Amino acid sequence: MVTSHVSALHQKHEGLDRRLRDEMNRPSPDSAIIQLLKKQKLRIKEELAHI
Repeated sequence: MVTSHVSALHQKHEGLDRRLRDEMNRPSPDSAIIQLLKKQKLRIKEELAHI
């Protein structure tokens, strides 16, 4: 159960990382979206650290 949760969190983190890279590579990146994606990544990273 815990390993599937950890795996899911890693997948979410990777997905957010891809979305962040895509947004930053756009001609006019939206700083609000970038900030939101970074916060979501940080929350997942903190959750992974406490497991």
